Amino acid sequence: MNNSEKGLKQVSHLKAAVLGLQHLLAMYSGDIIVPLLIGAFLHFNAAQMTYLVSADIFMCGIATLLQLKRTPITGIGLPVVLGCAVQVITPLETIGGTLGVTYIYGAIICSGLFVFLISGLFSKLRRFFPPVVTGSLITIIGFSLVPVAVQDLGGGDASAKTFANAQNLTVGLVTMVVVLIINIFGKGFLRSISVLVGMIVGTGLAGAMGMISLSSVSSASWFKLPQPFYFGTPHFSWSAILTMILVSLTTMVESTGVFLALGDLTNRKLSSKELAKGYRAEGIAAMLGGIFNTFPYSTFSENVGVVQLSGIKTKRPIYYAGLFLLILGLLPKVGAFATVVPSSVLGGAMIVMFGMVGVQGIRILQQVDFNKNANLLIVAIAVGSGIGVTVYPQIFSSFPKSAQIILDNGIVVGGFMAVLLTILFSISGQIKLDKE
Repeated sequence: MNNSEKGLKQVSHLKAAVLGLQHLLAMYSGDIIVPLLIGAFLHFNAAQMTYLVSADIFMCGIATLLQLKRTPITGIGLPVVLGCAVQVITPLETIGGTLGVTYIYGAIICSGLFVFLISGLFSKLRRFFPPVVTGSLITIIGFSLVPVAVQDLGGGDASAKTFANAQNLTVGLVTMVVVLIINIFGKGFLRSISVLVGMIVGTGLAGAMGMISLSSVSSASWFKLPQPFYFGTPHFSWSAILTMILVSLTTMVESTGVFLALGDLTNRKLSSKELAKGYRAEGIAAMLGGIFNTFPYSTFSENVGVVQLSGIKTKRPIYYAGLFLLILGLLPKVGAFATVVPSSVLGGAMIVMFGMVGVQGIRILQQVDFNKNANLLIVAIAVGSGIGVTVYPQIFSSFPKSAQIILDNGIVVGGFMAVLLTILFSISGQIKLDKE
Protein backbone atom coordinates (compact mmCIF):
# COMPACT_ATOMS: atom_id res chain seq x y z
CA MET A 1 0.00 0.00 0.00
CA ASN A 2 1.50 3.36 -1.04
CA ASN A 3 1.23 6.64 0.86
CA SER A 4 -1.65 7.82 -1.28
CA GLU A 5 -3.71 4.73 -0.53
CA LYS A 6 -3.04 5.03 3.19
CA GLY A 7 -4.16 8.64 3.16
CA LEU A 8 -7.26 7.72 1.18
CA LYS A 9 -8.52 5.40 3.92
CA GLN A 10 -8.01 8.08 6.56
CA VAL A 11 -10.43 10.54 4.91
CA SER A 12 -14.12 9.97 5.68
CA HIS A 13 -16.67 10.33 2.92
CA LEU A 14 -18.27 13.32 4.64
CA LYS A 15 -14.95 15.16 4.96
CA ALA A 16 -14.01 14.19 1.41
CA ALA A 17 -17.33 15.59 0.14
CA VAL A 18 -16.76 18.93 1.91
CA LEU A 19 -13.20 19.10 0.57
CA GLY A 20 -14.52 18.22 -2.88
CA LEU A 21 -16.96 21.13 -2.68
CA GLN A 22 -14.04 23.40 -1.79
CA HIS A 23 -12.14 22.22 -4.87
CA LEU A 24 -15.22 22.90 -7.00
CA LEU A 25 -15.66 26.42 -5.62
CA ALA A 26 -11.97 27.22 -6.04
CA MET A 27 -12.10 26.45 -9.77
CA TYR A 28 -15.71 27.37 -10.54
CA SER A 29 -15.34 31.09 -11.26
CA GLY A 30 -12.10 30.51 -13.19
CA ASP A 31 -13.81 27.93 -15.35
CA ILE A 32 -17.13 29.58 -16.18
CA ILE A 33 -15.34 32.76 -17.22
CA VAL A 34 -14.27 31.04 -20.46
CA PRO A 35 -17.78 30.19 -21.75
CA LEU A 36 -19.11 33.54 -20.52
CA LEU A 37 -16.47 35.58 -22.35
CA ILE A 38 -16.47 33.53 -25.55
CA GLY A 39 -20.28 33.27 -25.64
CA ALA A 40 -20.61 37.04 -25.16
CA PHE A 41 -18.02 37.71 -27.87
CA LEU A 42 -19.94 35.47 -30.32
CA HIS A 43 -23.26 37.14 -29.35
CA PHE A 44 -24.93 33.93 -28.15
CA ASN A 45 -28.51 34.30 -26.95
CA ALA A 46 -29.64 33.36 -23.43
CA ALA A 47 -30.53 29.75 -24.34
CA GLN A 48 -27.17 29.22 -26.08
CA MET A 49 -25.27 30.74 -23.16
CA THR A 50 -27.13 28.55 -20.69
CA TYR A 51 -26.28 25.43 -22.69
CA LEU A 52 -22.66 26.49 -23.07
CA VAL A 53 -22.14 27.01 -19.32
CA SER A 54 -24.03 23.86 -18.27
CA ALA A 55 -22.29 21.63 -20.80
CA ASP A 56 -18.96 23.13 -19.83
CA ILE A 57 -19.49 22.36 -16.14
CA PHE A 58 -20.57 18.79 -16.97
CA MET A 59 -17.53 18.20 -19.19
CA CYS A 60 -15.26 19.54 -16.44
CA GLY A 61 -16.51 16.65 -14.33
CA ILE A 62 -15.90 14.15 -17.13
CA ALA A 63 -12.42 15.53 -17.77
CA THR A 64 -11.54 15.45 -14.06
CA LEU A 65 -12.63 11.83 -13.68
CA LEU A 66 -10.66 10.86 -16.81
CA GLN A 67 -7.53 12.31 -15.22
CA LEU A 68 -8.11 10.77 -11.79
CA LYS A 69 -8.54 7.16 -12.91
CA ARG A 70 -5.30 5.58 -14.03
CA THR A 71 -5.54 3.17 -16.96
CA PRO A 72 -2.77 1.59 -19.04
CA ILE A 73 -2.76 4.63 -21.36
CA THR A 74 -4.53 7.53 -19.59
CA GLY A 75 -4.84 9.30 -16.24
CA ILE A 76 -2.15 10.97 -14.14
CA GLY A 77 -3.77 9.67 -10.94
CA LEU A 78 -3.06 12.84 -8.93
CA PRO A 79 -5.55 15.04 -6.99
CA VAL A 80 -6.25 17.33 -9.96
CA VAL A 81 -9.32 19.20 -11.17
CA LEU A 82 -9.67 20.05 -14.85
CA GLY A 83 -11.30 23.13 -16.34
CA CYS A 84 -11.12 25.46 -19.34
CA ALA A 85 -7.71 27.01 -19.82
CA VAL A 86 -7.79 30.83 -20.01
CA GLN A 87 -5.25 30.83 -22.83
CA VAL A 88 -7.92 29.52 -25.23
CA ILE A 89 -10.07 32.65 -24.91
CA THR A 90 -8.32 34.90 -27.43
CA PRO A 91 -7.62 32.25 -30.11
CA LEU A 92 -11.16 30.84 -29.94
CA GLU A 93 -12.62 34.34 -30.22
CA THR A 94 -10.39 34.97 -33.23
CA ILE A 95 -11.43 31.72 -34.90
CA GLY A 96 -15.11 32.20 -34.12
CA GLY A 97 -15.14 35.82 -35.18
CA THR A 98 -13.26 35.15 -38.41
CA LEU A 99 -14.52 31.76 -39.56
CA GLY A 100 -17.58 30.94 -37.45
CA VAL A 101 -18.43 28.90 -34.37
CA THR A 102 -18.38 25.49 -36.10
CA TYR A 103 -14.71 26.01 -37.00
CA ILE A 104 -13.97 26.44 -33.29
CA TYR A 105 -15.10 22.91 -32.55
CA GLY A 106 -13.40 21.38 -35.56
CA ALA A 107 -10.13 22.91 -34.36
CA ILE A 108 -10.69 21.75 -30.78
CA ILE A 109 -11.33 18.15 -31.85
CA CYS A 110 -8.20 18.09 -34.02
CA SER A 111 -6.04 19.69 -31.33
CA GLY A 112 -7.28 17.11 -28.80
CA LEU A 113 -6.35 14.31 -31.19
CA PHE A 114 -2.94 15.92 -31.67
CA VAL A 115 -2.36 16.06 -27.90
CA PHE A 116 -3.35 12.40 -27.56
CA LEU A 117 -1.00 11.29 -30.35
CA ILE A 118 2.00 13.41 -29.32
CA SER A 119 1.77 12.70 -25.58
CA GLY A 120 4.49 10.05 -25.51
CA LEU A 121 6.95 12.22 -27.41
CA PHE A 122 6.10 15.39 -25.49
CA SER A 123 6.70 13.68 -22.15
CA LYS A 124 10.32 13.22 -23.20
CA LEU A 125 10.77 16.87 -24.21
CA ARG A 126 10.18 18.56 -20.87
CA ARG A 127 13.85 19.50 -20.72
CA PHE A 128 13.09 22.09 -23.42
CA PHE A 129 10.62 23.84 -21.09
CA PRO A 130 12.77 25.17 -18.26
CA PRO A 131 11.49 27.97 -15.95
CA VAL A 132 12.61 30.64 -18.45
CA VAL A 133 10.07 29.22 -20.94
CA THR A 134 7.22 28.33 -18.57
CA GLY A 135 7.61 31.58 -16.65
CA SER A 136 7.59 33.67 -19.82
CA LEU A 137 4.59 31.76 -21.17
CA ILE A 138 2.46 32.12 -18.04
CA THR A 139 3.39 35.81 -17.76
CA ILE A 140 2.18 36.34 -21.33
CA ILE A 141 -1.02 34.36 -20.70
CA GLY A 142 -1.93 36.49 -17.70
CA PHE A 143 -1.01 39.95 -18.89
CA SER A 144 -2.23 39.50 -22.47
CA LEU A 145 -5.73 38.87 -21.11
CA VAL A 146 -5.81 41.98 -18.90
CA PRO A 147 -6.94 44.26 -21.79
CA VAL A 148 -9.94 41.94 -22.28
CA ALA A 149 -10.77 42.29 -18.59
CA VAL A 150 -10.49 46.09 -18.74
CA GLN A 151 -12.81 46.21 -21.74
CA ASP A 152 -15.32 44.07 -19.86
CA LEU A 153 -14.99 46.38 -16.86
CA GLY A 154 -16.37 49.14 -19.07
CA GLY A 155 -19.27 46.98 -20.19
CA GLY A 156 -17.81 44.76 -22.91
CA ASP A 157 -18.75 46.65 -26.07
CA ALA A 158 -16.43 49.64 -26.49
CA SER A 159 -18.69 51.10 -29.20
CA ALA A 160 -21.80 51.12 -27.01
CA LYS A 161 -23.10 54.41 -25.59
CA THR A 162 -23.15 52.88 -22.12
CA PHE A 163 -19.50 51.82 -22.28
CA ALA A 164 -17.56 52.91 -19.18
CA ASN A 165 -20.61 54.68 -17.71
CA ALA A 166 -20.98 55.16 -13.95
CA GLN A 167 -23.04 51.98 -13.45
CA ASN A 168 -20.59 49.69 -15.23
CA LEU A 169 -17.55 51.15 -13.51
CA THR A 170 -19.23 51.07 -10.09
CA VAL A 171 -20.23 47.40 -10.13
CA GLY A 172 -16.91 46.41 -11.70
CA LEU A 173 -14.81 48.29 -9.16
CA VAL A 174 -16.95 47.03 -6.25
CA THR A 175 -16.37 43.47 -7.49
CA MET A 176 -12.62 44.11 -7.60
CA VAL A 177 -12.59 45.71 -4.13
CA VAL A 178 -14.49 42.77 -2.60
CA VAL A 179 -11.98 40.31 -4.09
CA LEU A 180 -9.09 42.39 -2.71
CA ILE A 181 -10.62 42.80 0.76
CA ILE A 182 -11.19 39.06 1.10
CA ASN A 183 -7.62 38.37 0.03
CA ILE A 184 -6.31 40.94 2.53
CA PHE A 185 -8.44 40.04 5.55
CA GLY A 186 -9.91 36.63 4.71
CA LYS A 187 -8.35 33.30 5.57
CA GLY A 188 -8.31 29.74 4.30
CA PHE A 189 -11.42 28.64 2.48
CA LEU A 190 -12.95 32.14 2.18
CA ARG A 191 -9.81 33.44 0.52
CA SER A 192 -9.81 30.55 -1.95
CA ILE A 193 -13.27 31.57 -3.22
CA SER A 194 -12.65 35.34 -3.16
CA VAL A 195 -13.29 35.72 -6.91
CA LEU A 196 -16.58 33.85 -6.70
CA VAL A 197 -17.72 35.93 -3.70
CA GLY A 198 -16.72 39.12 -5.50
CA MET A 199 -18.75 38.12 -8.55
CA ILE A 200 -21.80 37.30 -6.38
CA VAL A 201 -21.60 40.68 -4.59
CA GLY A 202 -21.05 42.56 -7.86
CA THR A 203 -23.96 40.78 -9.54
CA GLY A 204 -26.19 41.48 -6.53
CA LEU A 205 -25.33 45.19 -6.75
CA ALA A 206 -25.96 45.17 -10.50
CA GLY A 207 -29.34 43.57 -9.86
CA ALA A 208 -30.22 46.25 -7.31
CA MET A 209 -29.31 48.86 -9.94
CA GLY A 210 -31.60 47.23 -12.52
CA MET A 211 -28.77 46.02 -14.75
CA ILE A 212 -29.72 42.33 -15.00
CA SER A 213 -32.70 40.19 -15.90
CA LEU A 214 -33.49 36.72 -14.57
CA SER A 215 -35.63 35.76 -17.57
CA SER A 216 -32.96 33.32 -18.77
CA VAL A 217 -33.10 31.55 -15.40
CA SER A 218 -36.88 31.24 -15.38
CA SER A 219 -36.94 29.95 -18.96
CA ALA A 220 -34.15 27.40 -18.42
CA SER A 221 -35.11 23.77 -17.87
CA TRP A 222 -34.31 21.90 -14.67
CA PHE A 223 -32.58 19.00 -16.39
CA LYS A 224 -30.81 18.56 -19.72
CA LEU A 225 -28.16 16.20 -21.03
CA PRO A 226 -25.28 17.69 -23.04
CA GLN A 227 -25.96 17.32 -26.76
CA PRO A 228 -23.31 16.42 -29.33
CA PHE A 229 -22.78 19.10 -31.98
CA TYR A 230 -25.30 21.45 -30.35
CA PHE A 231 -24.04 24.42 -32.40
CA GLY A 232 -23.76 22.47 -35.65
CA THR A 233 -21.51 20.03 -37.45
CA PRO A 234 -17.85 20.96 -36.96
CA HIS A 235 -15.93 22.46 -39.88
CA PHE A 236 -12.19 22.39 -40.37
CA SER A 237 -9.63 25.01 -41.39
CA TRP A 238 -5.90 24.38 -41.34
CA SER A 239 -5.14 27.78 -39.82
CA ALA A 240 -7.68 27.31 -37.02
CA ILE A 241 -6.41 23.79 -36.35
CA LEU A 242 -2.78 24.90 -36.30
CA THR A 243 -3.65 27.76 -33.94
CA MET A 244 -5.32 25.40 -31.47
CA ILE A 245 -2.46 22.90 -31.75
CA LEU A 246 0.00 25.65 -30.79
CA VAL A 247 -2.25 26.71 -27.92
CA SER A 248 -2.51 23.07 -26.83
CA LEU A 249 1.27 22.88 -26.67
CA THR A 250 1.32 25.87 -24.31
CA THR A 251 -1.35 24.19 -22.21
CA MET A 252 0.71 20.99 -22.04
CA VAL A 253 3.68 23.00 -20.78
CA GLU A 254 1.51 24.54 -18.05
CA SER A 255 0.01 21.16 -17.13
CA THR A 256 3.52 19.73 -16.82
CA GLY A 257 4.29 22.32 -14.16
CA VAL A 258 1.09 21.47 -12.26
CA PHE A 259 1.77 17.72 -12.49
CA LEU A 260 5.29 18.14 -11.14
CA ALA A 261 4.10 20.45 -8.34
CA LEU A 262 1.47 17.93 -7.24
CA GLY A 263 3.98 15.12 -7.56
CA ASP A 264 6.17 16.94 -5.04
CA LEU A 265 3.21 17.52 -2.72
CA THR A 266 2.17 13.87 -2.80
CA ASN A 267 5.73 12.50 -2.70
CA ARG A 268 5.41 10.93 -6.15
CA LYS A 269 8.27 11.12 -8.62
CA LEU A 270 6.56 11.21 -11.98
CA SER A 271 8.05 9.28 -14.87
CA SER A 272 7.75 10.26 -18.52
CA LYS A 273 5.25 7.43 -18.95
CA GLU A 274 3.01 8.87 -16.23
CA LEU A 275 3.22 12.36 -17.71
CA ALA A 276 2.21 10.94 -21.09
CA LYS A 277 -0.88 9.36 -19.50
CA GLY A 278 -1.80 12.75 -18.05
CA TYR A 279 -1.47 14.46 -21.44
CA ARG A 280 -3.54 11.74 -23.13
CA ALA A 281 -6.38 12.26 -20.65
CA GLU A 282 -6.37 15.96 -21.49
CA GLY A 283 -6.36 15.13 -25.20
CA ILE A 284 -9.43 12.92 -24.83
CA ALA A 285 -11.12 15.61 -22.73
CA ALA A 286 -10.47 18.18 -25.48
CA MET A 287 -11.94 15.90 -28.15
CA LEU A 288 -15.05 15.38 -26.02
CA GLY A 289 -15.21 19.14 -25.51
CA GLY A 290 -15.25 19.64 -29.27
CA ILE A 291 -17.92 16.97 -29.79
CA PHE A 292 -20.20 18.42 -27.10
CA ASN A 293 -19.43 21.99 -28.22
CA THR A 294 -17.60 23.16 -25.12
CA PHE A 295 -13.83 23.74 -24.81
CA PRO A 296 -10.41 22.14 -24.34
CA TYR A 297 -9.71 21.16 -20.73
CA SER A 298 -6.48 21.30 -18.77
CA THR A 299 -5.32 20.84 -15.19
CA PHE A 300 -6.18 23.82 -12.99
CA SER A 301 -3.23 25.29 -11.12
CA GLU A 302 -5.64 26.97 -8.66
CA ASN A 303 -6.41 23.60 -7.11
CA VAL A 304 -2.78 22.96 -6.21
CA GLY A 305 -3.27 25.70 -3.64
CA VAL A 306 -6.38 23.96 -2.30
CA VAL A 307 -4.38 20.75 -1.81
CA GLN A 308 -1.71 22.71 0.05
CA LEU A 309 -4.34 24.52 2.11
CA SER A 310 -6.27 21.43 3.21
CA GLY A 311 -3.25 19.18 3.69
CA ILE A 312 -5.33 16.33 2.22
CA LYS A 313 -3.41 14.88 -0.69
CA THR A 314 -5.62 11.98 -1.68
CA LYS A 315 -7.96 11.59 -4.65
CA ARG A 316 -11.22 10.89 -2.80
CA PRO A 317 -12.17 14.60 -2.44
CA ILE A 318 -11.49 15.10 -6.16
CA TYR A 319 -13.82 12.25 -7.04
CA TYR A 320 -16.52 14.10 -5.12
CA ALA A 321 -15.63 17.34 -6.90
CA GLY A 322 -16.00 15.56 -10.25
CA LEU A 323 -19.37 14.12 -9.17
CA PHE A 324 -20.61 17.56 -8.07
CA LEU A 325 -19.55 19.03 -11.42
CA LEU A 326 -21.51 16.35 -13.28
CA ILE A 327 -24.65 17.04 -11.21
CA LEU A 328 -24.43 20.82 -11.63
CA GLY A 329 -23.86 20.43 -15.36
CA LEU A 330 -27.14 18.54 -15.71
CA LEU A 331 -29.10 21.42 -14.15
CA PRO A 332 -29.43 24.24 -16.71
CA LYS A 333 -31.06 26.56 -14.17
CA VAL A 334 -27.78 26.56 -12.27
CA GLY A 335 -25.89 27.34 -15.46
CA ALA A 336 -28.38 30.09 -16.32
CA PHE A 337 -27.52 31.96 -13.12
CA ALA A 338 -23.96 32.31 -14.37
CA THR A 339 -25.14 33.87 -17.64
CA VAL A 340 -26.77 36.86 -15.92
CA VAL A 341 -23.44 38.11 -14.58
CA PRO A 342 -22.82 41.53 -16.21
CA SER A 343 -19.66 42.06 -18.26
CA SER A 344 -18.50 44.79 -15.88
CA VAL A 345 -18.60 42.33 -12.97
CA LEU A 346 -16.60 39.82 -14.98
CA GLY A 347 -14.11 42.55 -15.85
CA GLY A 348 -13.58 43.56 -12.24
CA ALA A 349 -12.97 39.98 -11.17
CA MET A 350 -10.83 39.11 -14.16
CA ILE A 351 -8.44 42.04 -13.77
CA VAL A 352 -7.45 40.47 -10.46
CA MET A 353 -7.46 36.88 -11.72
CA PHE A 354 -5.56 37.46 -14.96
CA GLY A 355 -3.14 39.79 -13.19
CA MET A 356 -2.42 37.06 -10.65
CA VAL A 357 -1.75 34.59 -13.46
CA GLY A 358 0.81 37.02 -14.86
CA VAL A 359 2.42 37.47 -11.44
CA GLN A 360 2.62 33.67 -11.08
CA GLY A 361 4.69 33.69 -14.25
CA ILE A 362 6.98 36.31 -12.73
CA ARG A 363 7.39 34.14 -9.64
CA ILE A 364 8.52 31.27 -11.85
CA LEU A 365 10.98 33.59 -13.56
CA GLN A 366 12.58 34.26 -10.17
CA GLN A 367 14.17 30.81 -10.54
CA VAL A 368 15.97 31.97 -13.70
CA ASP A 369 19.62 33.04 -13.68
CA PHE A 370 19.41 36.49 -15.26
CA ASN A 371 23.15 36.94 -15.02
CA LYS A 372 23.12 35.01 -18.29
CA ASN A 373 22.40 37.29 -21.22
CA ALA A 374 20.65 34.46 -23.07
CA ASN A 375 17.94 34.21 -20.39
CA LEU A 376 17.43 37.98 -20.47
CA LEU A 377 16.94 37.87 -24.23
CA ILE A 378 14.55 34.93 -24.11
CA VAL A 379 12.24 36.65 -21.62
CA ALA A 380 12.55 40.07 -23.25
CA ILE A 381 11.72 38.87 -26.76
CA ALA A 382 9.10 36.29 -25.76
CA VAL A 383 7.16 38.56 -23.38
CA GLY A 384 7.71 41.64 -25.55
CA SER A 385 6.45 39.98 -28.72
CA GLY A 386 3.57 38.26 -26.93
CA ILE A 387 2.24 41.41 -25.26
CA GLY A 388 3.01 43.52 -28.35
CA VAL A 389 0.99 41.31 -30.68
CA THR A 390 -1.86 41.19 -28.14
CA VAL A 391 -2.06 44.99 -27.97
CA TYR A 392 -1.52 45.59 -31.69
CA PRO A 393 -2.52 42.49 -33.71
CA GLN A 394 -2.93 44.67 -36.80
CA ILE A 395 0.82 44.36 -37.28
CA PHE A 396 0.08 41.26 -39.37
CA SER A 397 -2.82 42.78 -41.32
CA SER A 398 -0.95 42.38 -44.63
CA PHE A 399 -0.66 38.62 -44.10
CA PRO A 400 -3.23 36.13 -45.47
CA LYS A 401 -6.30 35.67 -43.25
CA SER A 402 -5.34 32.07 -42.47
CA ALA A 403 -1.94 33.21 -41.20
CA GLN A 404 -3.46 36.07 -39.20
CA ILE A 405 -5.50 33.62 -37.12
CA ILE A 406 -2.21 32.17 -35.87
CA LEU A 407 -0.08 35.32 -35.71
CA ASP A 408 -2.74 37.55 -34.13
CA ASN A 409 -2.46 35.46 -30.96
CA GLY A 410 0.16 36.89 -28.61
CA ILE A 411 0.22 33.72 -26.50
CA VAL A 412 1.11 31.59 -29.50
CA VAL A 413 3.69 34.05 -30.83
CA GLY A 414 5.34 34.60 -27.44
CA GLY A 415 5.36 30.91 -26.56
CA PHE A 416 6.87 29.98 -29.91
CA MET A 417 9.60 32.60 -29.49
CA ALA A 418 10.43 31.38 -25.97
CA VAL A 419 10.85 27.75 -27.05
CA LEU A 420 12.72 28.59 -30.27
CA LEU A 421 15.20 30.88 -28.52
CA THR A 422 15.74 28.37 -25.73
CA ILE A 423 16.62 25.68 -28.24
CA LEU A 424 18.93 28.01 -30.20
CA PHE A 425 20.77 29.22 -27.11
CA SER A 426 21.15 25.65 -25.84
CA ILE A 427 22.64 24.61 -29.20
CA SER A 428 25.10 27.50 -29.00
CA GLY A 429 26.04 26.46 -25.46
CA GLN A 430 24.93 29.72 -23.82
CA ILE A 431 22.41 27.93 -21.63
CA LYS A 432 22.38 24.35 -20.42
CA LEU A 433 19.22 22.25 -20.36
CA ASP A 434 18.68 19.50 -17.81
CA LYS A 435 18.94 15.94 -19.05
CA GLU A 436 15.81 13.77 -19.15
